[in-house]
Amino acid sequence: MPAIVLVGAQWGDEGKGKATDLLGSGVDYVVKFNGGNNAGHTVVIGDQKYALHLLPSGILSPGCTPVIANGVVVDLAVLIEELDGLEARGVDVSKLQVSANAHVIPPYNRVLDKVTERFLGSRKIGTTGRGIGPTYADKMNRVGIRVQDLYDESILRQKVEAALATKNQLLVKIYNRRAVEVEEVLEELLRHAERIRPMVKDTALELNDALDRGETVLFEAGQATLLDVDHGTYPFVTSSNATAGGACTGSGVAPTRVDRVIGIFKAYTTRVGEGPFPTELEDENGQFLRDAGHEYGTTTGRPRRCGWADVVIGRFAQRINGITDMVITKLDVLTGLETIPVCVAYDVQGTRFEEMPVNQSDFHHARPVYEELPGWTEDITGCRSFEELPVNAQRYVRRLEELMGTRVSVVGVGPGREQSIVLHDMLAPAAA
Repeated sequence: MPAIVLVGAQWGDEGKGKATDLLGSGVDYVVKFNGGNNAGHTVVIGDQKYALHLLPSGILSPGCTPVIANGVVVDLAVLIEELDGLEARGVDVSKLQVSANAHVIPPYNRVLDKVTERFLGSRKIGTTGRGIGPTYADKMNRVGIRVQDLYDESILRQKVEAALATKNQLLVKIYNRRAVEVEEVLEELLRHAERIRPMVKDTALELNDALDRGETVLFEAGQATLLDVDHGTYPFVTSSNATAGGACTGSGVAPTRVDRVIGIFKAYTTRVGEGPFPTELEDENGQFLRDAGHEYGTTTGRPRRCGWADVVIGRFAQRINGITDMVITKLDVLTGLETIPVCVAYDVQGTRFEEMPVNQSDFHHARPVYEELPGWTEDITGCRSFEELPVNAQRYVRRLEELMGTRVSVVGVGPGREQSIVLHDMLAPAAA
């Protein structure tokens, strides 16, 4: 049985949670391998809507083991809040596993994240202010706090004291904020230690053993390809590897064990935060997409920037991730448009780019080259087979498939779990 990686193929908010949920009944483990509570998944099951921020979407699938792996940074209070909220709604959360090697977000990093962003002013990155970036920076600087440190208070105290020795200098002398006390940090970190102790595991060993037993493991990326710290639109990116390669370093499962990579591509494009966005629409079409698609952040509530589909970044995502199957989400949002532009290339000061410019300045100045496709007016939210879609909706999907160079295996036609058209079995062996 396969190890499958599921990634966003744009700037996030593509509907990865729904795709994970769609696969959930056919997989044994769902693994979050990067990011923290700075991105959310919304999953709709029947008349119930679930907004998940830190937990893997697989926690909503009975029989599935959800895993927070070593590549994630964990806000303990958020984790407990989410677990309590789901338990109150009757969801069994007892199978959750948390890597002992995952890093913990200490309160001083949330403070630093917010004051640093404000200090940058017009040069701000657009972070969520939840301490994600500073915690990853601590990890790279080898001064981070890991989940396992919660169970050795002496070590934990030493690490917090060492971190605050420099961070308080920044807070007090640069940002004119009060110093953070060691005891208040320890109190917050230790408050939930016993609650999560039964969940703390060697998750890398657990996942490899599961694959050895022939079980199916799904790796669910937070954020998306264009937000990857190495391959995204740097510096307007997240602080982790949100591409398929990150699934291996973020979980301890080798790349030779990955069978399939599923990319999630919204039928149009959105992004949050700062940074270049060639197909962005700041007119009534952009507002139409925002309203029809309910494009407001699951975690932040921020309105998302909206634009037409961009297959240049789609091809880039396919190449960087090795995508074998593409899921097109929110096709229903485009219903009612007379024509639907698709960006097939960029014009950069008179030079045509068929692929992503490697130079950040070129990408910043990129202007979309559009191909106009005919729209449709029929309601497609009740369609359950590809043939039921209006001809122009079918043509739109097939054109995206052709332009991005990878097969479309699922088309989403609404927010509900059942509102998906399956063209190919994504759990079948890769050679099928």
